[in-house]
Amino acid sequence: MNKQPIWKKEPEDDDYPAALDYLELLFSKKKAKKIVEKLKKAKMNDKKAKDILRASNLPLLPKTNPNVKKHIEKSEKGGKLAPILLVRNNEKLIIADGYHRTCAVFYLSENWEIPCKLV
Repeated sequence: MNKQPIWKKEPEDDDYPAALDYLELLFSKKKAKKIVEKLKKAKMNDKKAKDILRASNLPLLPKTNPNVKKHIEKSEKGGKLAPILLVRNNEKLIIADGYHRTCAVFYLSENWEIPCKLV
């Protein structure tokens, strides 16, 4: 079984503003807002932690990173993590929100599937 019961059904309300803040560094404000609106309406997908990190070209953060550690501990205690928000851009994957959660899940099992919204 690849999908683990550590996930909430939907992203947190504050995940979208966090994604917007990040996306505004990469795109114009207008385009970033359009992307976030699409993310809000997108259907959930499941992707493996290892594939998300590979496609995003981001490094795996260390287990000692405070946010990664917090998410690992939360999930080990039965807490649920929010799905992540992903954007495809010119054949590259952008983790708009959920990078630390992705790294935390990788340490729990790189083959676990992460629910995500992908536009």
